[in-house]
Amino acid sequence: MKEDLKKHLYELEEDHTNLQTRKSRDALDRILADDFFEIGSSGYMFDKKECLESGVILTEMSLHNYEIYPLAPDVVLSTYFIADKTRNRNTLRSSIWKHIDGRWQLYFHQGTITNQQLNEILKT
Repeated sequence: MKEDLKKHLYELEEDHTNLQTRKSRDALDRILADDFFEIGSSGYMFDKKECLESGVILTEMSLHNYEIYPLAPDVVLSTYFIADKTRNRNTLRSSIWKHIDGRWQLYFHQGTITNQQLNEILKT
């Protein structure tokens, strides 16, 4: 069961970081919970309204070392590493996903810039 949930949330997380999704207000609206908020790698906080109205940064990213940590039956913390090919930087990411209205929605997200390189963090 946990592996099925991990696969599903990984796919949602990939959608969230995908360029096509990030360009689509409707796609972002579907992924982000109404109460969504984010602490960006810039150190600034954003809510869903700001993300939908101002848009999100469009970069080509690859996601690695995805893990989930169930916090409650309908709440999951996920962590992962992003290699940002556009900005040539890497970030450690965390998300809180909540099961709302019959589907998983992104409730919280944070990105922290790291000096770690992809070859250093890849699990063997």
